[in-house]
Amino acid sequence: MDTSRNPTSELAPSRLIQPGLRAFFQICDKWGLDTDQRIILLGSPERALYDRWLEGIVDTVPPHTIERLSYILGIYKALHTLFPDNAFADRWIHQPNKARLFGGKPALDRLLTGRVDDLAIVRKYLDAACG
Repeated sequence: MDTSRNPTSELAPSRLIQPGLRAFFQICDKWGLDTDQRIILLGSPERALYDRWLEGIVDTVPPHTIERLSYILGIYKALHTLFPDNAFADRWIHQPNKARLFGGKPALDRLLTGRVDDLAIVRKYLDAACG
């Protein structure tokens, strides 16, 4: 196949994923997350790869990390839809939560289990709250 005529051949993975990673790091800054927490949310990539992403060097990103980015971006958007106070929306993941899903613990505890399913569950919970 001649990729020189294929318009999608010009879209390198880094051009598609780089903005998502940039947004992820900005969200983590707003949430006050440390490096270990960020690495867990990304699916525990090797530290050298994480550092490259942090520097904006994005060669490839595993599909499970792309899925995780999608959930985190969706969680952030849902929180800012639910709570017009930006500071409160950013603190929400740190607050103890009485919802059965969280068992009185902060949502962040659930997000940091390392399981992508827990990211999906929190996203679904917030999407349902958004209506």
